[in-house]
Amino acid sequence: MRAAYIASTEGFLYCLISFTFSLIAFSGFRVHDGIARFFTVNDAWNVVKAVACGELMTCILLFTFTRLDNIPRSLPLIHALILCAGLIAVRAAARLRETDNNASNYRRCSGTEHIVMIGSTDLTVLFVKLLAAFCPARMRVVAVLDGRPHMIGRTIAGIRIVGAPNDLQPIVDEFAVHGVNIDRVVIGGDETLLTEDALDEVRRFCGLRSIPLTFVRSMVGLSGLNARDDADSEPQVELCPAIRLPPYFRWKYAIDLVVAAIALLAAAPLLIVTAGLALLDVGFPLVFWQQRSGLRGRPIVVYKIRTLQPPFDRLGRTIPDDQRLSRIGTFLRRMRLDELPQLFNVLVGDMSLVGPRPLLTQDQPPNPTARLMVRPGITGWAQVNGGTLLTPSEKDELDEWYVRNASLWLDLRILAMTVQFLIGGQRRTNVAKKTDHTHSVNTGTGSLGLARQAVESRHSQIG
Repeated sequence: MRAAYIASTEGFLYCLISFTFSLIAFSGFRVHDGIARFFTVNDAWNVVKAVACGELMTCILLFTFTRLDNIPRSLPLIHALILCAGLIAVRAAARLRETDNNASNYRRCSGTEHIVMIGSTDLTVLFVKLLAAFCPARMRVVAVLDGRPHMIGRTIAGIRIVGAPNDLQPIVDEFAVHGVNIDRVVIGGDETLLTEDALDEVRRFCGLRSIPLTFVRSMVGLSGLNARDDADSEPQVELCPAIRLPPYFRWKYAIDLVVAAIALLAAAPLLIVTAGLALLDVGFPLVFWQQRSGLRGRPIVVYKIRTLQPPFDRLGRTIPDDQRLSRIGTFLRRMRLDELPQLFNVLVGDMSLVGPRPLLTQDQPPNPTARLMVRPGITGWAQVNGGTLLTPSEKDELDEWYVRNASLWLDLRILAMTVQFLIGGQRRTNVAKKTDHTHSVNTGTGSLGLARQAVESRHSQIG
């Protein structure tokens, strides 16, 4: 604005592209989902990441086509700093305003009950926050005890860990000297949190001093909620022994990281066009997510560009599923452009470029050991050999074969076949046909059949 760059063609183009990328980044990092009174450092960090991502994509696109002509090199940095400061300041001010408004809702109680917690657990943290939100003047945790020596002196939820459970008596006496009488002892877990001797000693002392001893679950009304016994739980699927992974997986993610970063930079213009088409077709939000099972079964969040219309119209009537996908959405899905945001999943280590596709928990095969030993991929051996034309069991066998035989050459082959698949459409390959033959005669002459025979051989050895 100082040098009137904003009034020039280059300045207007910069503003337009930066605004577009900012909306995409804010939607991807879900900056708009925050609640003012719960604004935290993590939320501020998400704002910083979203702004940095938006500015980076803007600079890459402009530098690719115009080399940032007539745009000062310091402008993106200044813009990012102002945008970060403004967004964080607005959220901090909103939190301060709501905190002040809610301050009058807290009633001062006639007496404060002082509590000593035993165990630095997640339940302890949640219980402290619950008391602070419900009535901070009525019940207050003044100390936490933990039996691990390296935890003493640290803080949990703002409360200092002052000693071990065996030190309960001197700690209670020390608080009494300073005018703080301990009214209750709460264990942040169940009976297994402490050893039998330690729990008996705590009970003996509390009985001697007439101090109530309770567990967190009984104080929050969950005393009847017990963990299911093994006999009552659902039958577990017997898994085959762990597969010996090829050495390639030791440095596979390093390759994925470099290639994904380069691909993300190169695909930035395509990502803009895809987001623009989705915006015209379905509107906001541009990005949606699904929780899938990743490496070792850990839940991961997979991002995609939204291609389906809302399930309800303006009058609240249900829209049939076959009418929710338009021609634009069909094209984006056909070219797999809606999966471009998954490159960010590769950058953060949740996914790989090539690997078994991540599945919902209920869609996992009966024996998911093989596929869960590696990171799921954006594309995979099953996708390039038939994709949706394959049965779940065929996909499972193809994915297991990939896990056993993965190599750099195989990944390059799969990436090349993915490009061919995008251009020519999906079709069952000879490998998939061999898989079908394996199912019909329970034998196989190809690599997939050998993998199947190896699995059956191991099972026979176990039996």
